[in-house]
Amino acid sequence: MRTLSIVMPVYNEVATVAAAIERVRAASLEDIGVESEIIVVDDGSSDGTRERLREIEERIDVLCLHDVNRGKGAALRTGFDAAKGDIVVVQDADQEYDPRDFRRLIGPILDGKADVVYGSRFRGGEAGRVLYFWHYVGNRLLTTASNMTTNLNLTDMETCYKMFRRECLDSIALQQDRFGFEPEFTAKLAKGGWRFYEVGIGYDGRTYDEGKKIGWRDGVNALWCILRYGVFLKRGLHSSGPGARRDWATDGAAAPAEAKSAEPAPD
Repeated sequence: MRTLSIVMPVYNEVATVAAAIERVRAASLEDIGVESEIIVVDDGSSDGTRERLREIEERIDVLCLHDVNRGKGAALRTGFDAAKGDIVVVQDADQEYDPRDFRRLIGPILDGKADVVYGSRFRGGEAGRVLYFWHYVGNRLLTTASNMTTNLNLTDMETCYKMFRRECLDSIALQQDRFGFEPEFTAKLAKGGWRFYEVGIGYDGRTYDEGKKIGWRDGVNALWCILRYGVFLKRGLHSSGPGARRDWATDGAAAPAEAKSAEPAPD
C-alpha cells in the first residue's frame, strides 16, 4: 500500500485547525490503496492553537512544535523531514482547500504519468469563492513570471495544493522560510526535469478579516525568488534524469548532497 504524508503548517489558526484536521481524516484514500499520515507543524502560534492541538493530539500522527514563528517555508521543511510517505502533499489549516481533492491530485501520480501535481484554482470546472481582484492579478503575474523562467505552462504556481513523489523532495535543498517556498520549489523541480501535471480544484478563500495572512511584501519576495531560483540557479552536475539526486548551486555555493532541507532560520 502507498502512503500519503499530509504536511500541515499552522500559525494562529485556533478557530479552524481542529476542523481542518477532521476534514483531512475524512478524506480517506484507502479504497484506492493509499493510507495517510497527518503531520502538523505549529509555527510558534500564540492564539491558543498550540493548546488546541494538544487537546486533539490523538487525531494527529506527528505533531511538531516551533518555539518561535519561522514562516511557512520553515514549517514545511520541518514537516517534510518528519514525513515517511512515498507521496507528500501540502495542506493549509485554514479550510480554504478541500482535502477531498486529494483524489484528483493523486490520480496522475498513481497512473505513473506525473511526479508533481499542482491543484489549480483557475483551471475551471470547480466552485471558487469570489474575492480580491488584485490578488488574482498578482497571482497571474507571478505565475506568468515563474513560467517564463521555468518553461512550464502552469496556471497557478502559488497554489497550496502541491502533491509530489518523495524522490522529488529528496532531490532538492529548500531554503525559503516564508511564502517564497512556492516559486523556489517550482523552479528547482522544473530544472530537475520532473513531470508536472495540474488538476482543477475548488477554493473557498478567506478575507483578511477572516485571517488571511499573505500580503504585498510576500508578492515582492516571491518575484525575487522567481528571479533567484528561475534565472540565477545553476543546474548541478548530477542531473541525469528524474529520480537521481541533484546538487543545486545557489549564490555560488552547492547545497549539501545529502540534505533534504536547509537549516531553518528565523524570519
